[in-house]
Amino acid sequence: MGSLNAALAQHGYALLAAIVFVEAIGIPVPAALALLIAGGAAAQGMLQPQYVLVIALAAMLAGDTLMFLLGRYTGWWLLGLLCRISLNPEACILRSADSFYRRGRKLLVVAKFIPGINTMAPPLAGSMNMRFFTFLRLDLAGAMLYVGSYFMVGYIFSGALDVVTRGYDSAGRVVGWVVSALILAYVLFRASLWAKGRASSVVPLAGPIEAARQMAAGAAVYDVRSHGYFDRKATRIKGSRRLDPNALRRCTDLPASGTVFVYCTCARQATSARVARELQNMLSGQGVLVIVIEGGLRAWVKAGLPVEGVPPEEVTGLPSFE
Repeated sequence: MGSLNAALAQHGYALLAAIVFVEAIGIPVPAALALLIAGGAAAQGMLQPQYVLVIALAAMLAGDTLMFLLGRYTGWWLLGLLCRISLNPEACILRSADSFYRRGRKLLVVAKFIPGINTMAPPLAGSMNMRFFTFLRLDLAGAMLYVGSYFMVGYIFSGALDVVTRGYDSAGRVVGWVVSALILAYVLFRASLWAKGRASSVVPLAGPIEAARQMAAGAAVYDVRSHGYFDRKATRIKGSRRLDPNALRRCTDLPASGTVFVYCTCARQATSARVARELQNMLSGQGVLVIVIEGGLRAWVKAGLPVEGVPPEEVTGLPSFE
């Protein structure tokens, strides 16, 4: 915090604009902290309050508008990119879209204060066909509330903020070590769970070329992406069929014998591996071999193998404000 305080004092408005803009487009930088310090700097006469407010608002609106337009014209792709941290991007998108739609348009006014929805809200509004001027009006209200709140706290408590920043360097090192230790512990915990899962329930894998060869010989191929498809231009492996991974027990057309391939688009084949294990349990004793296509649909496309458009009746569109 001390270094950020000094940097803001030296570079002022340009650095504030950059921090606010970068956070608005989804990169985790401390915009709230920058606004607090800018408020304190304004109280001490180092920055002009009116310039701080106007520049921060303009930067936030520019970032949000960019994300809105990208959401409007890229839809599922951008939302999937923002949800990439999740093992299951499709589930992340559907939960965020449902939450955003159910709470109404005015969620944009407070979205900046809600972790997780703050970055997702503008592209969701774009993807869900909110009118641009409606978005701009609500987003401006939210940006004014966010920027004004943190600026005023920093301005009013500038003396206390200055005391806090003096001891940040030493305290920051301690916090950094603690956070690093927690991250390491979490990574080790996840690695142990992954290793146990691999050891206890291994599913067979096959490359796209091998899967295509066996498919030509009569093997069944199922698309098990978690929540269907959001993009009406979505494609799938040519000749594959839809299998809802959340309703396997209700599926009545699974083969009674032979080889079954499953695929998805999740990191490390998370959904298809789970489905393969469940199908192995369901079809045990029937002579059915369940295999995961390694790399999923991306690997299939990269190998130059044929794909087809998803039938319109199987497309699950995001909710729309129109």
